[in-house]
Amino acid sequence: NSEFLYIGTTDRMESNIVPKANIPYLGIEMKGLNRKNLIKNVSVIKNTLKNVKYLKKVIKEFNPDIVIGVAGYVTAPVIYAAKKLGYKTFIHEQNSIPGVSNKFLSRYADKIGISLESSRKYFPKKKVIFTGNPRSEEVVSGKKVSKESLNMGLSNKKLVLIVMGSLGSTTMNRKLKETLSLFKDKDYDVVFVTGKNYYEEYKKVETSSNVKVVAYLDNMADVLKNTDLIVSRAGASSIAEITALGIPSILIPSPYVTHNHQFKNAKVLEDSKASIIIEEKEFDKELLVNNIDKILNDKDLFNSLKENSLKLGVKDSATKIYFELKKMVDGE
Repeated sequence: NSEFLYIGTTDRMESNIVPKANIPYLGIEMKGLNRKNLIKNVSVIKNTLKNVKYLKKVIKEFNPDIVIGVAGYVTAPVIYAAKKLGYKTFIHEQNSIPGVSNKFLSRYADKIGISLESSRKYFPKKKVIFTGNPRSEEVVSGKKVSKESLNMGLSNKKLVLIVMGSLGSTTMNRKLKETLSLFKDKDYDVVFVTGKNYYEEYKKVETSSNVKVVAYLDNMADVLKNTDLIVSRAGASSIAEITALGIPSILIPSPYVTHNHQFKNAKVLEDSKASIIIEEKEFDKELLVNNIDKILNDKDLFNSLKENSLKLGVKDSATKIYFELKKMVDGE
């Protein structure tokens, strides 16, 4: 019995994804702050103020019970406008270190959900609720399917999944291309997800029968539930998936993100002895394969990584957020 309005950008993935889910969508033109050329920020600020004025009209007309922000620069004018109009507001921080938008909005949000305990210190204590990341509940909610039903020609050996984000990575794909030959004769299967933009260049790469190269996984949750070890970036959604399912991991954080937040996300897992970090600048194909072999062949290490990962996971994050929003709407 709920009605939604999704406000996002005009030029990013959500502008295609959300309407396909039959959710009413409003796109606004919005740019983030330019950290290299401060003069360009004059136009960013002008555009933001223009959006605030426009969004006040939109929000008044829609008249929501609550306004939710999930970070990113498009969130700032929406939550700010809503708060100035007196609407209840909730923001959610996915990473260990908040970005500029959520830091700014922390004074305007009534409640702040966090995915990792390490980000609590950046926000007003009385507003913070530890919720985890809702992606976690999505991956654990379905039943585990068999490897055979994945239609990837996998054996009953252990499975290593290598994925460098949904779009892939130019740098890491180049390095991983040289790594695939080292998996020959290993006693485990490897699935390497290239990202759709890079798949063509792998078609000519010869791999052994235990290595499967795919462009993209539509059934990521099903594959994750059959994964014994994951080699991954350290984005917020990846961390949520890994810890919810308790998957031992080797994390290669992207160095190209603001405030190096992926490294800090990964450090939370490494400090909890739930993961091993290999920085991109230190990546070496033998180092990666040796670490994979070490984890899979050392039962005590494997079980320890798995248990410590599970301790960090939140399996019911979406439900926690839902009930918190419901309490706010009901005035509790």
